Amino acid sequence: MRIRSLGVTPGSLPTGRLNAITDVPGVLVGQTTLADGDLNTGVTAIVPPGFATGVAAAVAVGNGYGKLVGSTQVDELGVIETPILLTGTLSVFRVADALLTWLLDRDPTATSLNPIVGETNDGYLSDIRARPITPEHVFAALDSASADLPAEGNVGAGTGTGALGFKAGIGTSSRQVSGGVVGVLVQANFSGTLTVLGTPVPPLVQKPAPEGNSCMIVVATDLPVDARQLGRIARRAVFAMGRVGSDFSPGSGDYAIAFSTSRAAPIRDQGLKEAFHATTEATEEALLNSLTTASTVTGFNGNTQYAVPHELIRNTAR
Repeated sequence: MRIRSLGVTPGSLPTGRLNAITDVPGVLVGQTTLADGDLNTGVTAIVPPGFATGVAAAVAVGNGYGKLVGSTQVDELGVIETPILLTGTLSVFRVADALLTWLLDRDPTATSLNPIVGETNDGYLSDIRARPITPEHVFAALDSASADLPAEGNVGAGTGTGALGFKAGIGTSSRQVSGGVVGVLVQANFSGTLTVLGTPVPPLVQKPAPEGNSCMIVVATDLPVDARQLGRIARRAVFAMGRVGSDFSPGSGDYAIAFSTSRAAPIRDQGLKEAFHATTEATEEALLNSLTTASTVTGFNGNTQYAVPHELIRNTAR
C-alpha cells in the first residue's frame, strides 16, 4: 500500500495524476526484477524524452561513498545524453556496458556516450559478488519502459534494498506546481530511524543495519530550468532524506540526479521556491512509498529484512 492509503499525506502541494515520476510528460520507467533465493536485485531504468540530443541535468552529492557512473561529465557539461539506470553496487559496470550496447545499436554513428548508472548495495539480501545482471536484463528494463505508474517496493533495483530498519525498495511521487510538474523516483537503502510526519517509528526487531547504506534519487521536471538551477533542486532532494529519518551515515552514497525536459529559456531563480518545495515533498513521499509498498524478504545467507507493519503507520497518522 502507498503511504496515502494508510492515512498519511506528506506535504500540502497537489500530486500529479499518478503521483509518480511518470507524471512528467514523456518520462518513462522500466524495470527488471531478479528475486530467486540468494539473488534479490534488478535494474530500474528512467528514460527522459529527447535524451539522445541531451537534456539539462545536474548531480548533487550528499555523501560520495558510491559508484555513480558518468557523474563527472554531467557536472562538466550540465546535460545527460542517456537513460538513467539503477542497480546493485557490483553490477554497475556490467549495466553501464549493456546500456552502451543498447545505445550503440540505436545510433550507428555514435563514437562517444556517457552512460549514467547509479547503485545502492543490496548485498545483505542478495549475493552481490555473483554480479547476476546480464545485458538481457538491462535491455528488458529499457525496452519495457512506459509512462504508467511504476511498480514500487521489491522491484527492479529496489528488490534487495532496505531503509531505516525495514525492507524498502523503489518509491515514487510527484507534485504539481505553477507551470509544470516535479516527479521523483528513489532507490532507498539507508540507515536511520523511520520518521513519519515528524514521529519516529522504530523497528520492532532491533538489529545492526546492513553495511553499504545508500540512496539514489532521480528528480524529473518539465519546468524551464537550467543545469545550475537543477543542481539547486537536486540538493533539496538529498535534504529531504532527513525528513524521513536518515542518519546520513559516513558509509553511505547519497546522490540526486535532476533533469528537465523543457527546452525553453530558464526561469529566474526567484521562481524556484515552489520547485524546491515540490522536490522536498515528492522525495519525502517517494521514500515513504518505497517502505510501505515493500514486503518482507529472506534472502542471501538467510538474512531477513521485515516490511514496516502498516498498523504502525496508521497509528502515526491518528
